[in-house]
Amino acid sequence: MASNGYRNGTGTNKGAIKPPASSNIRSSSFKSRLPPSSNHSPGSALRRTSSASFTTAAGGDGVPGRVRVAVRLRPRNAEESTADADFADCVELQPELKRLKLRKNNWESETYEFDEVLTEFASQKRVYEVVAKPVVESVLDGYNGTVMAYGQTGTGKTFTLGRLGEEDTSARGIMVRSMEEILVNVSRETDSISVSYLQLYMETIQDLLDPANDNISIVEDPRTGDVSLPGATHVEIKDEQSFLELLRLGEAHRIAANTKLNTESSRSHAILMVHVKRSVLGEEVAIPTESDKSSHFVKPPKPLVRKSKLVLVDLAGSERVQKSGSEGHMLEEAKSINLSLSALGKCINALAENSAHVPIRDSKLTRLLRDSFGGTARTSLIVTIGPSPRHRGETASTILFGQRVENMLRIKEEFDYKSLARRLEIQLDKLIAENERQQKAFDDEVERINLEAQNRVSEVERNFTDALEKERLKCQMEYMESVKKLEEKMIENQQKHQHDGFMKDKCNGEGPGFCEDIAVIKKLLEKETHMRKEAEKEVNKLKSQLGQHMDAGAGGDAEILKLQIALEDEVHQKKKLEEEIIILRSQMLQLTFEADQMRRCLARGGSGNAYPGLDSPMSQVRDSLSGHKTPVSALFDQVGVEKILDLLESEDANVRIHAVKVVANLAAEEANQERIVEAGGLTSLLMLLRSYEDETVRRVAAGAIANLAMNEANQELIMVQGGISLLSTTASDAEDPQTLRMVAGAIANLCGNDKLQATLRSEGGIKALLGMVRCRHPDVLSQVARGIANFAKCESRASTNGIRSGRSLLIDEGALPWIVQNANNDAAPIRRHIELALCHLAQHEANAKDMINGGALWELVRITRDCSREDIRSLARRTLNSSLLFRSEMRRLRIEL
Repeated sequence: MASNGYRNGTGTNKGAIKPPASSNIRSSSFKSRLPPSSNHSPGSALRRTSSASFTTAAGGDGVPGRVRVAVRLRPRNAEESTADADFADCVELQPELKRLKLRKNNWESETYEFDEVLTEFASQKRVYEVVAKPVVESVLDGYNGTVMAYGQTGTGKTFTLGRLGEEDTSARGIMVRSMEEILVNVSRETDSISVSYLQLYMETIQDLLDPANDNISIVEDPRTGDVSLPGATHVEIKDEQSFLELLRLGEAHRIAANTKLNTESSRSHAILMVHVKRSVLGEEVAIPTESDKSSHFVKPPKPLVRKSKLVLVDLAGSERVQKSGSEGHMLEEAKSINLSLSALGKCINALAENSAHVPIRDSKLTRLLRDSFGGTARTSLIVTIGPSPRHRGETASTILFGQRVENMLRIKEEFDYKSLARRLEIQLDKLIAENERQQKAFDDEVERINLEAQNRVSEVERNFTDALEKERLKCQMEYMESVKKLEEKMIENQQKHQHDGFMKDKCNGEGPGFCEDIAVIKKLLEKETHMRKEAEKEVNKLKSQLGQHMDAGAGGDAEILKLQIALEDEVHQKKKLEEEIIILRSQMLQLTFEADQMRRCLARGGSGNAYPGLDSPMSQVRDSLSGHKTPVSALFDQVGVEKILDLLESEDANVRIHAVKVVANLAAEEANQERIVEAGGLTSLLMLLRSYEDETVRRVAAGAIANLAMNEANQELIMVQGGISLLSTTASDAEDPQTLRMVAGAIANLCGNDKLQATLRSEGGIKALLGMVRCRHPDVLSQVARGIANFAKCESRASTNGIRSGRSLLIDEGALPWIVQNANNDAAPIRRHIELALCHLAQHEANAKDMINGGALWELVRITRDCSREDIRSLARRTLNSSLLFRSEMRRLRIEL
C-alpha cells in the first residue's frame, strides 16, 4: 500500500471578499505562439493548439511553443521496500539526459524524453524552480498560468503541489512557494491578490472555503470563450500566514478516503486559483503641434491595471478498482475520477493529432482547463510515478499521458547511463534540502541560546537581590532580638530589686504613679467642664443683655461693637476649651487603657491577692468612663465625629497629629466608616494628604484612607474626589516604608473593584503600585503583591464574562517581569499573592504568548507541583490544561503535569 507521507496537514480559518474581474494583458516576453485564426465555434476552441505554450526560462533547452512536462519519481515506501526487496525498480532515470527508461523485463526497456526528469532525491525547491517558477514569473508579467500534477494514486501529487511544510520548511510545496514569490514581487499599496480554492467531486464543483456552496456553475464568455466561476468565494491575501490558513481550511474540507493503495487517497480534483492585479504605466504618446510638424510634445503615460490568473490543479489519482479495493460509494467516486481523467486524455489526444474536434464538454474538468491547453495560458505538467514493479501498468499509463502532452517520439536505445553525473545530481539535491534544514535548526538554536542567556542573567540578578535582602533582614532580626533581650533583662532586674517598694507606693499613693495622674487629670477635667459651663452662662448673659439693649434702643454703636467683640472672644475661648477637653479626655482614656494593661501585666507576675490597692482606682476610672467600651469608641460617642474632624484643621501641629490618629483608629472599625464619610472625613483626609508634608500626618492619613477603602461604596468616592491620583503622587514622593505600606494598602484595596480598572491605569495607580517595589521592605512588597492579585482577578472575571478583551493592563504596564521574579519569594504572603496573580493572568488566552516569552510558564508548572495550598495548585493545573498555547508549548518542551 502506498505511503501517506506525501499528504498535507489540515487547519481552519476563513474569509471572503468579492474578486476583481479577470483579464489578460499580453505584454510579456513569454508570448504565446498562436496559429492563424480561423472561424470556429467555442466548442472547438482548442483545435490546432497542440504546441501552445511558452519557451522554457532556462534559455532554450526545450522546444519553443509547447506545454512543459516534467516527471518525478517517488521513493519506495516501507511496504514496497519489504514486498519488492528482491525486485528492481520498474523505471530507471537518466536526469542528465532528461530521459526515463521503463523496463519491460530484465533485458529490454523503453526510453522516453521529457523536459525535466526528477529523481526520488529531488528537493521541493528544485521541483518548484524547474516546474512552476517560469509559470509564476509569466503570471507576474500579466499572463495566465497553470501548473498541474497527474499520476497514479499514492505517487506524491499532493505532496508535490500542496505540502505546507510547517514542521520542515524545505518540504514546502508548489502552492506555498508560488504565493511566497508573488507576495515578494507585488506592492502591498497598489497591487492586490485574491484566492479561490475549489474541488471537483463527482462532476460537481464545490467551494473548499465555504462548504455550503457545493454546486458552482461554470460560465463561458460567448465572445471570448473565457471560463469563469462567479459563485466561488474569493479571499484577499495580505501575507503568507493568511494564505497558509486558507490552505489548511481547504484541505480540511477536501474529500479523502482510505484505499489499499493510499491511506489518504484524494477523491476529488483540487483547484487553487490565484488572481493577481498589478498597477503599471502605459507607453508615452507623442502629439505633434500645428506650427511645426516636426516638433511635438509627449503626453504622460496612463496608469493601467494588469490582471492575470495562476491555476494550480492537484488531480485525483487514477486507480484500478481491483488494486484499490474500492466498493460501494467509493467505487462510484473512482468511476467519476477515471471518467474525468479519461476525458482529459481524449482532449490531449485530439490536440496532439490536430483533430478537428476536441471534446472539451465531456467533463467539467476539461471545461475548467480549456485555457491551460488552448494557448491563453502558460502551462507546466508534472507527472508523478512510483518505482514498484507491481504497478508497472499504471506507471506506463502515466508516462504515456505525459508523452501525449509532450508530443515527442518514443526513443529506443541501449543502456547508456552516466553514473557519475547522476551521483553528483543526487548529492546536490540532498545538500540543498539539508542546507534548508540546518539553517532552520541554526536559527532555532540561536534563539534558544539567547533566551537561555537572558534567563540566566535574570536568575543571577534575582539571586543577588534575594541574598542582599536576606542579609539585611537577618541583621535587622538580630538587632531586634538583641534589643528585646536587653529590655527583658532590664524589666527582670527592676521587678527583682524594686518590686515590693514600688507596689507599696502605688497602693498607698505615697509616690508618683498612675493613680495620682488619673486623679489630677480628672480634677483638671472637672475644672475645665466647670469653666466651660461658666463661659456658656456668661455668653448667654451677654446675649440677653445685647437683646435688651437692642429692644430698648438705648445703646450706641460703639457699645454694640464692644459687645460683639467680647462675644467673639468668648466663642473663640469656648472653642479652645472644647479642643482642650477633647484632648484631655483622649489622654485620660489612653492612660486608663495603659494602666489597665500594666495592672494585668503585674497581676500575671504575682498572686491574685498580692496588690489589692491597685484594682480599686482602676475600677473607679472605668466606671466613671463607661469602661465597657474601648477608649477610642468611648471618645467617638462622648465627643462626636464632627468635633474630631474639626481638629484636623487645627493650627496646633500636635493637636492635628493626635486628631488624625484618632480618625485612623475609628476608621478601622466598619461601624464607624459611614459616619466618618458622611461628616466629610474622607475629604479632610485627602486634604491632609495633599497639603501637609509632615511624614507622620501623611502616614496616618494614608492608613485611614486604606481603612475606608475596604468599603466598596467608599472606593468610588475616593475615585470621584481624585484620591487615586493623590495616592499615586504620594507613592512617588514618599520614602518612609510605613508610609509606602499604607499607600500600597489603599491602592491594593482599590484594585479589587471591577469598576476602577481603567481609572487606576489612566490616573497612574498601577504604575505607582509597581513603583513602590523600590522600597524592598517585605510589608510594602506584600501589599503590592496583594494589589496585583486583586487587579488580575478582576481582569480575569471581566474576560470570562465577555466584558473586556485583549491582553492584561498589568502586562501593558510592564508588571510581568516583577511577577515572574517574585513568584517564588521566600515571604509566604508575597509568594501566595503572586501565585494567584499568575493563575488569574493565565486564564485569559490573550496573555498566554507574553507569559510564555516572559518565563511565566515555568512558574505556573512549579506552582502545580510545589505550591503549599491545594486550591492554588488545582487552579494552576486547570488553567494550563484549558489553554491551547500553553498545552502546545508544554508539548514542545516535553513538560508533563
